[in-house]
Order: sequence, then structure tokens, then C-alpha cells
Amino acid sequence: MAEPTRMNGAQALLRMLELHDVTHVFGLPGETTIGWYKEWRAHSNIEFVLTRDERTASYAAEAYAKITGKPAVLEAPSPGVTHCTPGITEAFLSSVPVIFFSSDIPINQDKKHGLTGVDQTALYESICKESFVVTKVAEIPFLLRRAFRVATSGRPAPVHIRVPINIFGEEAELTDLYAEPEYSAYPAHRPVADHGKIRAAIDALLIADKPAIVCGQGALISKASDVIIELAELLQIPVGTTTPGKGTIPENHPLALRVIGGRGGMEYSNQYMHDADLIFFIGSNTDSAATDHWKLYGDPGTTTFLHLDIAEAHIGNNFPVKVGLAGDARATITHMVEILRSEHPDLNRPQIDLTQMKQTALDKVFNANIPMPEGTISPVKLSQALDRLMPTDAIVTSEPGVSAIYPSALLTFREAGRRYITNYSMGALGYSVPAALGASYAGDGPVISLTGDGSFGFVMGDMETIKRSGKNVTIILNRNDSFGWIRGEAILLDDVDAPWSTDFGAVDYLKIAEGFGFETARITSDAEIEPLLKQAISNPGANFIEIRVPTQDEIVPFVPNWVRAARAKNLPHFY
Repeated sequence: MAEPTRMNGAQALLRMLELHDVTHVFGLPGETTIGWYKEWRAHSNIEFVLTRDERTASYAAEAYAKITGKPAVLEAPSPGVTHCTPGITEAFLSSVPVIFFSSDIPINQDKKHGLTGVDQTALYESICKESFVVTKVAEIPFLLRRAFRVATSGRPAPVHIRVPINIFGEEAELTDLYAEPEYSAYPAHRPVADHGKIRAAIDALLIADKPAIVCGQGALISKASDVIIELAELLQIPVGTTTPGKGTIPENHPLALRVIGGRGGMEYSNQYMHDADLIFFIGSNTDSAATDHWKLYGDPGTTTFLHLDIAEAHIGNNFPVKVGLAGDARATITHMVEILRSEHPDLNRPQIDLTQMKQTALDKVFNANIPMPEGTISPVKLSQALDRLMPTDAIVTSEPGVSAIYPSALLTFREAGRRYITNYSMGALGYSVPAALGASYAGDGPVISLTGDGSFGFVMGDMETIKRSGKNVTIILNRNDSFGWIRGEAILLDDVDAPWSTDFGAVDYLKIAEGFGFETARITSDAEIEPLLKQAISNPGANFIEIRVPTQDEIVPFVPNWVRAARAKNLPHFY
């Protein structure tokens, strides 16, 4: 047993974070955290990223964890504890590990109606893997080890730790100040699926006439890109990804189908999935967005489904599986490839090259030249220019709406990895800008945030945070003075004659950005797109570009059920 070390709660928390290789914490101060900050300033080099809103901090932490592959740390005081629910919910549904500390008034003082008192544990236990309360300083090493272990093992997800204000100053003799290093990154463990089922899956893949692989974000979480490519090349199986899984394999790879599904899937890739006789899901929860409301694969009775996931509850949840594989994607597919190489050394599958099919589909969109409504610029032209200029080390953040649909379909990520992040698990507005903040602390390259004006209204305050950070962040505002997704849904699918409660007033966003110290520009013609993007991305500070785009009902984007409606109504669309 180690020699006892006397520490107060604040010091113990910081020491345990340091032992788990934590370098950044996202958060906001409050009266209940002053005791922690006092020790932080005096004794720790962990960087505190001060945001202007707890919601922003929660999204920034979620994005930081996605890019780094390490659990992120989030901190909030009791008055703002409810504000973190959007980011924690997204992290929970996206299988992203976040260690979330919320400070609190003393235990049971809420029963006296102490200001800011609420049952934080009950609030968060439904959107975290675990939620617990620190009642004694001596518990801190144990609870922190458990938090990191729970957050990074199995299906990763947030863990909530409630710290009453008195804990920061109370002292204890600690004899177990140590970390378990394997839980400082995720996935912490890599269980291999049942070997018999792996062989059954191989048999099914070998006899399929037109198989396809679908990678969700679980493939990225597992860092399984190289072995998925190896499997695909061995068996010559095309690979599509969901929008959150974008980048699992290089999108210019001959076997890459690019994005499929209802949020950025193109007609050729969705049709390929529809016609496949076998679908192999890897790290996908087969949700409504990725499957065009579960219609993407045609008649489930005539298609063979294989499903590999770390979360047993996802396997076969929406489609009848012939073989279900519960295990880590990288470890399981590695074993699958080993069996194929050793037991089928003479594999000679017909070569598949999707390059021309993809390029034809992209060229059809890029050359469509659909007339834009007066005063607007084509989002296709924006994505096309961004694709030409985007450095390989760039990170792109986007959120539901016009700002995500076009880049999801049209940007080409030429190297495998998680460099395109969205919040398509929950889909709340106000994600992309705080995600860009978190991503900027996770990588060295430029960060490009694609947002809409409906979303931007949620997060303007943290323009100051981005400017203060000194990071290379470019915000591209797709402006249409509307909650365009809701407007499109109502007009296209519900046959509403005119939008109701979706449009809002014009704002001079450039003045706002200038007030925060951003370099600003407004794109008013196609000719300006590329030079203004190039100028912004090359400027190492904070940049803001506004582009006025049509609403989704005026020019219908890559959303299959909308496209079906647009074709029936003879409306202009991209697909």
C-alpha cells in the first residue's frame, strides 16, 4: 500500500484527472466551484477552457472526445447544471465518453430550498451510463477510476459525478492515488465476437452475390478503418457509411460508396444498398436517419443481414439478422480477416471499382446548374469549392439542416478517420460552432464549422470563446432567415400551403462577428466562393463567412423522402 497523502477534495480530483492524462476541461464557473478553481490555479497544468454557456461546453467536450479518442471532461456549477443536457444527451446516443462533473450545494440543502438545489443525480442518470455523488474525499480515487472505466468500456458513454461544495475543502488521507491507464482512451477493451458466429458470417459473405458493408460511427469509435478496408478488398465488397460514420474509409477508395441513407445519401449509393442481397452492418444502430426510415434496404425478407456491434441491444434491433456479432469492430474484423487469409488463401473475387459511378453522380450534381432563387448562392457550389480547398488535416463540423446535408453528400474525405463530425444522433440545433471549439483543442489543422442561422442564434455568445482561444476556426453561416428543415418538412411532406412559425427577421451577422473580433466576409456570387474560402482557411485566427442559400423547400437537398415529394411536385432538387 502506498504511503498516505493528505489532500483536500479539489486536489484529489485534479490529481486523478492528471493520472488519467487529462489535458483539457470544458466548463463555466459558479459559486459552487470556487473551491475547486482555487486549487486548480495553484496546483495543476490542466487547461480549463472557459465557455460562455454550459451547453456550449457540453457540445465542445463531446466533439473533443470524438476527435481525440480520449474521454472528455466537462464541468458545470449547480445553477447551470440543466444546461448541459443537450451535449450529454448527444454524447449518450452517439456513444461518446464524457466525464461530467457538476458541483452542488451541500447534500440535502435542496430540501431546505437552498438556491440552485435540484436532484442532479435523477436528472442525469437516464442519459449517462452511471451517475453518482461524492460523499467523502476518500472516495474520490475509487470513483474516478470507476468513472473512466465505465465511460470507456463496452459501449462508451458519459458518466456523471456530482460534487457537493464542501467536498472541495474537506481533507482525507489517501492511499490509492493511482489510475488504470487503459481507461484513459477508448475503446478500453476489444472483445472479439463469438468465433463460431464469425465463421458463419464469413460463409454468408462468401456466397452473397451482391453484398455491401454499412459502417456507422461505431466503426470510427473502434478505429477499425484499416481492417475494414482489408476485409472489403479481400472480398471486394463496397462500403457505405452513415453520415456520422463518414470517413470510415477514404471516400475516393474504389470500394467506397460514400454516405448512404436519409441524411446525405445520393441516389446511386442508396440504390446500390437497396439492390444488395446482403448487408453487413458494422457499428451502426440502424436508426431512422441512416436507413431512410428503415426503407433503404427494400424488403427485409429477401435480404440477408449481418450485424456487428459492441452494444448487444443494437444487434438485430430493426432488421432480422442471420448472424449477430457482439464485439469490438476492429478486434472482430481482424480475426475475420485472419480466418479468410489462412483458410481461403486462393480468394480471387471479381474486382469492383466504383470510381466512375461516383464521379458520374457527383458531376451530375456539380453540373446541374439549377437556377437559384434571387439573391441566393448554391450550397452545391460552396461544397464543391470547399472540397477543392480543404486541407487533409482539416476538421469539419456541421449540424442538421442545409449546412450538413450538402457537405455530407459532396465533401470527399480522402484519408480515413473522424474528421467530419455531426450531431445526427439527437439532432438538436446549436451544435456545429461549439463542436468546432472542442475540435480546435483536439487537432492542429484548421476547423471549418458549417452552421445555419437557426442554429447560430443559439450560440453567438461563444464567438468570444473562439476568438479568445486563438484557434484557427472558420464559421460558414448558411443563411436563409428560416428554420429551413422544419419549413421543408411542412411544405414538402405535410402539404402546408405556407410556412408557419419557421421564418424570422433579418440580422446583420457580419456586424456581430466583427464585434467579436472575427475576420469577416460575405459571399454574394459564385466567383467569390473559392477566393473567400481560401482566404479564411489560410488565416490562422477566427473567421466568419456568410452565404445566403435557399430554404430546403425551394431547392430540395439529398433527403430521399423529400426528393420523392419534389419529383411528384416537379420541384428542383439534388439527389
